[in-house]
Amino acid sequence: MAPRLYFSDWWGKDTRKGTPVVVTMENPNYSVVEINGPDAAFRPVERSRGKNAKQVTWVLLLKAHRAVGCVAWLATVLWALLGTIKKRLIFRQGVAMDSEKLGKGKLLFRVIKMFLVTSLAILAFEVVAYFKGWHYFRNPHLHMPGTSDIQGLLHLVYVGWLTFRADYIAPLIQALSQFCVVLFIIQSLDRLVLCLGCFWIKFKKIKPRFEGDPFKSDDVEGSGYEYPMVLVQIPMCNEREVYEQSISAVCQLDWPKDRILIQVLDDSDDESIQWLIKAEVAKWSQKGINIIYRHRLVRTGYKAGNLKSAMSCDYVKDYEYVAIFDADFQPNPDFLKSTVPHFKDNPELGLVQARWSFVNKDENLLTRLQNINLCFHFEVEQQVNGVFLNFFGFNGTAGVWRIKALEESGGWLERTTVEDMDIAVRAHLHGWKFIYLNDVKVLCEVPESYEAYRKQQHRWHSGPMQLFRLCLPAIITSKIAIWKKANLILLFFLLRKLILPFYSFTLFCIILPLTMFVPEAELPVWVICYVPVFMSFLNILPAPKSFPFIVPYLLFENTMSVTKFNAMVSGLFQLGSSYEWVVTKKAGRSSESDLLAAAERESKTMNQTQMYRGASESELYELNQLKEQKESAAAPKKKVNKIYRKELTLAFLLLTASVRSLLAAQGVHFYFLLFQGVTFLLVGLDLIGEQMS
Repeated sequence: MAPRLYFSDWWGKDTRKGTPVVVTMENPNYSVVEINGPDAAFRPVERSRGKNAKQVTWVLLLKAHRAVGCVAWLATVLWALLGTIKKRLIFRQGVAMDSEKLGKGKLLFRVIKMFLVTSLAILAFEVVAYFKGWHYFRNPHLHMPGTSDIQGLLHLVYVGWLTFRADYIAPLIQALSQFCVVLFIIQSLDRLVLCLGCFWIKFKKIKPRFEGDPFKSDDVEGSGYEYPMVLVQIPMCNEREVYEQSISAVCQLDWPKDRILIQVLDDSDDESIQWLIKAEVAKWSQKGINIIYRHRLVRTGYKAGNLKSAMSCDYVKDYEYVAIFDADFQPNPDFLKSTVPHFKDNPELGLVQARWSFVNKDENLLTRLQNINLCFHFEVEQQVNGVFLNFFGFNGTAGVWRIKALEESGGWLERTTVEDMDIAVRAHLHGWKFIYLNDVKVLCEVPESYEAYRKQQHRWHSGPMQLFRLCLPAIITSKIAIWKKANLILLFFLLRKLILPFYSFTLFCIILPLTMFVPEAELPVWVICYVPVFMSFLNILPAPKSFPFIVPYLLFENTMSVTKFNAMVSGLFQLGSSYEWVVTKKAGRSSESDLLAAAERESKTMNQTQMYRGASESELYELNQLKEQKESAAAPKKKVNKIYRKELTLAFLLLTASVRSLLAAQGVHFYFLLFQGVTFLLVGLDLIGEQMS
């Protein structure tokens, strides 16, 4: 039996202290008794004196068991990682190289590879110097050896390298690192101000409201309610996994049927998907829903071209507002009644944006880390900008536009891959105001694989820089206030879209490992540890359940800076990759209401089969064809992992720098570089999106 912890021993050892108790009896035959403490016969036995070797052995065995379990777990993880490296890097089993086009990202990869080769050469030189006792690199202020102290040719070369490093390399790295640190501090202050603004909104309970019943009509003879005409658009392209649930959710919106029209804007180039979507639209049309199907033969302009084509229809002029939902979005039935009323008696309002909520945020580690970023974006950035500035970037979906605002701003343009941000900036320049509703949430998905997330982030970070080049003259010549121009140029574009990926990549992925080989330019601990942890803490506040993931979040954000930096450069200099639009892969995750609806559909299968008996042979053939297409879509495809070369190269660069920091006995730098290098390794091997719930 394992020994117990007897807490009573702490307060039961020969304690004679305390207040004496005096007992007085009414009967004078009894005397007064003073009790100072327990009798010796009733005192507890001091068990500490009676401990034997068996109890000590139990304690030691228990501690040894825990230590062995921890070591075994670490060994298992390391062995699994080594096995994955062997399988994916050496034997290339079930993997494919990153599907980047020739030349795309090639320059950045060459630069990183050059840094890696240089660092490996310097590390080999430093290891030789370390074992020979030439420890000058531990302290740059140590006495440099003179000519008489030279011990040989290798020692002479090493001393020459130290002199060249101190005179030429260190000043350049110091200047670049100081510049990045200044940008880092400015961006951190911006995040801090946004968080303080969010706290103020929460404290004052500030949020957009509308008074009374905005749809109530003064016409006594009529129905008593007057609803505006609303157009709902669902743009999609090859969305086999999610088309059914999105159309179903939109068709169940609580709005008069004669005051709403649903457009399913299908850009699919797969005929089987087109037939499935047509069948779904026909099903809801037979139920009395005012829904139509549109398909473009020439797919130009991607999503912007799709929306532009739909808005050119003649019947659009009869509608006052347009709500947009991407194919994986599932609005609640009361969405329109929670958003459209804000437009009444507010003629300057052009957009009402709702918040996203994710059905698969706990699917794996990647989705959890994305949830942290997006919660901060909606809870802090968009809410603060909406309350204090009446401007933020349109999210492209889950929003309601005043059609007049779209038309006056020039409509949807196909010049960038961020058409949502484009129309928002142009509407802001024309004086339209925006409202963000943090309490109106629309269900959707986040990418579950690193490949899909990487492509999405590339589009989200290359498009804004491309848009900045195009919009800068219009911003400068616009008639809005100067402080609004400054907010657009300095904060909205430069600080949050350009400076953030630039300093993240340069400071933590290039300068930090280089300073391990150039100790004269060493970064202070507060730059690589204290401030990043504090900022990660602020980012994670809107998602408090994600606090256990604060360290993986910090490391993963630094890892993603490679993709964001590459995307930012391609958008800023209008490289070929900035014009690419790749539809984000969906998994078709369903909410609880969707699962209940699916169960209800299954219960009606028998009734449907009875209906099919009266159908003709051609109708039965089409139904069987649709059924086969659905079954083939449901069959899971074997996942092919990718190898990402830039991330892997940076992993080896950081791990090399961690070895150098270990030789120099720099503890904080060693652990940061080691963990960051392992994170890059996991991402490069496409392990970050595995099922690690």
